Amino acid sequence: MCGIFGILLKPGAQVTSADARQWLEDLYKLSESRGKESAGLHISAPANGTAMTLKGALPATEFIRTAQFHTGYTEAAGPAFAANSNTGAPLALVAHSRLVTNGAAERPENNQPVRYGDVTMVHNGIIVNVDNLWSTHADLQRTAEVDTQVMAALIASRVQAGATATQATQAAFQEISGAASIAWTAQCSNLVVIATNTGDIYYAIDSERGTLTFASERYILKTALHERGSAAVIEWLTAGSGLEIDLETLSAGRFDLHEVGIDMRNVGRIVPAEGAGYREIHIGELARPAAAPQLADEKLIRYDEARIGQLKRCSKCILPETFPFIAFDEQGVCNYCHGYKTKYKGLDAHKTKANFIASLEKYRRNDGNPSVIVPFSGGRDSSFGLHLIKKEFNLNPITFTYDWGMVTDLARRNIARICGQLGVQNILVSADIRAKRANIRKNVSAWLKQPDLGMVPLFMAGDKHFFAVLNQLKRQTGVSLNIWSANPLENTDFKSGFCGVAPDFGKSRLDYLSSTRKAMLAMYYASRFTTNPRYINSSLADTFGAFLSYYFEPRGDFYNLFDGVAWNEQEVDGVLLDEYDWELSPDSPSTWRIGDGTAPFYNYIYMTAKGFTEFDTFRSNQIREGMITREEALQRVLVENRPRVPSLKWYLETVGLDFNSTITKVNSLDTMGLHKAA
Repeated sequence: MCGIFGILLKPGAQVTSADARQWLEDLYKLSESRGKESAGLHISAPANGTAMTLKGALPATEFIRTAQFHTGYTEAAGPAFAANSNTGAPLALVAHSRLVTNGAAERPENNQPVRYGDVTMVHNGIIVNVDNLWSTHADLQRTAEVDTQVMAALIASRVQAGATATQATQAAFQEISGAASIAWTAQCSNLVVIATNTGDIYYAIDSERGTLTFASERYILKTALHERGSAAVIEWLTAGSGLEIDLETLSAGRFDLHEVGIDMRNVGRIVPAEGAGYREIHIGELARPAAAPQLADEKLIRYDEARIGQLKRCSKCILPETFPFIAFDEQGVCNYCHGYKTKYKGLDAHKTKANFIASLEKYRRNDGNPSVIVPFSGGRDSSFGLHLIKKEFNLNPITFTYDWGMVTDLARRNIARICGQLGVQNILVSADIRAKRANIRKNVSAWLKQPDLGMVPLFMAGDKHFFAVLNQLKRQTGVSLNIWSANPLENTDFKSGFCGVAPDFGKSRLDYLSSTRKAMLAMYYASRFTTNPRYINSSLADTFGAFLSYYFEPRGDFYNLFDGVAWNEQEVDGVLLDEYDWELSPDSPSTWRIGDGTAPFYNYIYMTAKGFTEFDTFRSNQIREGMITREEALQRVLVENRPRVPSLKWYLETVGLDFNSTITKVNSLDTMGLHKAA
């Protein structure tokens, strides 16, 4: 979930101090896309037993502009460079650009690099069994929330007990669950270890210059090498492998993370530091007192099942009379049922899947390199889709996640679970999360002044850049095939329906909108911006970019997995829960929409105003496909539509809105008397 990178220099390396620093700064700038919430650097000069860690709760590009960064680099790295400008002693520069997943960035101990004993580490990923590991190893002391500390502690304790660097790393990986790509070194040691269970590390050894450089993405490393004029060959540290590097020679030995029973040997053994110098400098950050918890009045939440049950509904599906553009025939069947074209009913699922897999053969690669990019939100369908692509299609995927600030920690943990178990890379592209959340707050605040159901999707506009991100990644990786896992049963045309845009029953794709409908949608938004000028704020450029990305970005080599593979809820849930220990949300009985931080809020709006949510449309499509009965669908939505109070509180607190005043305003939308206060 973060970016790790570094530069290792052996004695006599043909690199000046200024060159090394510029090289490092290039890597920071390139890696900032993977996380903008903090940055850090560990400088290890083992020849004189000194080391320094610099870190701060600010983006990488700001971090490298601070006086403390430049002073710290000069002080710690400078002595390693000889008078002839080349390195006279081994030097390790190990760095990090962080997306916060656990542990507030305002607390210095949560930012990376993380030190435990003599071991200092940077880590990309999420360890999902962190609490269990601390409980199991009661002899280890936890002083930070961040999961990286437990990994550093496991390795440090084994090193202290006499294990080699390789053995300590292998043992730690055998205990963790989740995704981990790490780089670590111990004070006074000439060894640096990089290792990954997902394949999210690339490295290059430049023998002529005497350097080894590594990064989380091939593109980042390739660009940084090109900027420095290096022609070093880039190697991929594949999932389940590690590299033990000797700084004196830059000899690098690969090892298997899953290998066990290695004989204890002196090669690669780390001698604990004695009396060595270590400094840690926190740049531009102070531990802030926690904000007083919001006094949310949960009694404000409304949900009256009896009154909602009185709505007139389609006699075939469960769509209510409050649904946009709905009309019923003499038998009470709605126009959405009449216009629906079945996707799976009567389909030969095995033949269709075989044909779909065959259509992908032209993209298959047999050299072990990635052949497909898989957009991966950590949600139910993308998780199952990745399982199929890797295990049944036998394609080698790269996943990508666009984190715009509303990807929940639960979704991030599920991303780590799946990628870690499958050994799949995850390229995380992080937006400026603080800015994105500020944009949400501004737009929700504007909406609360003049509530309008058609404008609710504006709250989610910030995530629609993912198509532009995908096309950028295709150019960077050279991988053209992209397989999405959009479930066609999740059609939510009612959102544009509230903008006066009639449903298109003949559309060929879930996200398709005709030119006429796009124009109508744009005109609707423009009219609301005119009548409510509060929407004209700093988020406008981001919103416009999102509209262009979603509706106008090219869709080359684009496949939707569930157009060729029949979607079956029991199969999907069974695989995720049984094979991957997939995490559920404690405030929802469903596996759907639990990784999206915005869904609980907008569904509460739709439920309060009109008595239905996305679940009504989804279950109605299942009825039409013959997957469930109407009675079963009604029973399910009565439970699934219940407000998710903890998630509502998280959303409003995260974007900086008052729970009580916001919910009170939303409750005023109940113009049909569907709800009453508890």
